[in-house]
Amino acid sequence: MPLPVVAIVGRPNVGKSTFVNRIAQIDEAIVHEMRGVTRDRSYHEADWNGVRFTLIDTGGIEMGTDDDFQESIRAQAFVAAKEADVIVFLVDGKTGINADDEEVAKILRRSEKPVMLVVNKMDTPGKLDEMWEFYQLGLGDPHPVSSHHGIGTGDMLDVLVDNIRALPTAETDEEEDGDSIKIAIIGRPNAGKSSLANKMIKADRSIVSDVAGTTRDAIDTTIEYEGSRYTIIDTAGLRRKSQIDQDVEYYGFVRAMRAIDRANVALLVVDASIGLTDQDQRVAGFALDRGCAMVIILNKWDLVEGPEAKAEIRERIADRLIFVGFAPVVAISALSGKNVVRIWDAINEAHANYCQSIPTNRLNTWLEEIRDFGHTISSGKKVLRTKYVTQTGTCPPQFTFFANHPDMVDDNYKRYLENRLRGSFNLTGTPIRLKFKRKD
Repeated sequence: MPLPVVAIVGRPNVGKSTFVNRIAQIDEAIVHEMRGVTRDRSYHEADWNGVRFTLIDTGGIEMGTDDDFQESIRAQAFVAAKEADVIVFLVDGKTGINADDEEVAKILRRSEKPVMLVVNKMDTPGKLDEMWEFYQLGLGDPHPVSSHHGIGTGDMLDVLVDNIRALPTAETDEEEDGDSIKIAIIGRPNAGKSSLANKMIKADRSIVSDVAGTTRDAIDTTIEYEGSRYTIIDTAGLRRKSQIDQDVEYYGFVRAMRAIDRANVALLVVDASIGLTDQDQRVAGFALDRGCAMVIILNKWDLVEGPEAKAEIRERIADRLIFVGFAPVVAISALSGKNVVRIWDAINEAHANYCQSIPTNRLNTWLEEIRDFGHTISSGKKVLRTKYVTQTGTCPPQFTFFANHPDMVDDNYKRYLENRLRGSFNLTGTPIRLKFKRKD
């Protein structure tokens, strides 16, 4: 399930990056006294008392005139109010309220989302006389913290977690479509995702445009095809985070991540007329990390001229996407609809393998063959002996191996076992997870 999204909004130099570093317990966001330093948005998972959430710093305000700042800050507040589950409005306790704070407060007061007013840089415990002026923002009780020293952050997080726990949990659409295969159409901007979605649902539900980033939201459409139900999730295009220049587009990235979290199968759309790029690899990595089954779609295949050029693209796919080598590749033209029908068979196979359970007796018969083959690991007198294997999870399939020295298992041996598993069982389209435990 997607994690709740907590957005941090506020004007430059109120300490948002320091706040992110403190709450997420990382040291990645750039901290500098010059306002506007944060160009990239921070996207981190955080945890407090067992409650996990996604923490987002809506940084990225570029240097410019005061009017430019106000416009950007307002845009951030609008988008955060629309897309986030909980909003943290961070203000500066040393400088007090200014016009930008008042503008953001007006927007957030109209939001139906929980809003927490957090006053940063309150470095002296117990000295809270300066707090009273922040009540005039009309956002309830202000929460004093010092992100730099960690003062007050625990109390603030308790309230934040209470707000998260109070969020509505009913997912009516998902409950109604619980028997459908959920498909996230992902890829970098302008690869043809919306055109593909339209062909698959046979309706112009999604906006189709040559302008990169047209699709801001994840749009769900449930359809029936040859007796099976599918929910198509058309998502915003994914770019490198350092190239995301608009707050709205950044929240499109967040929603795409949520769509992948909800999906059973991801269709990775690659623009064949351009060829495989580093961004395509990153997008594939996002889906792999989240355990999605996957089908690779080579779109605009009709624009690739000649068998040699097509063979080169397929070879590049096999080479650079080897970490998702389990994913079948389907070449199509979404605009004309050519070969789109082939995608359904690939989805069905990937989903069936994603959900399948392999009997333990078949797995251990396979393991005996592996042992007979003789490939193992040794270190001095220690020899790795894998004694038993069973499937301990599905969606994606997870296999647990019991061995005498599980600490000896390295990446090469894991790849060897995965390749042998895939050679013996149909695991096309799905990632698999391998775990190792001690068995004396």
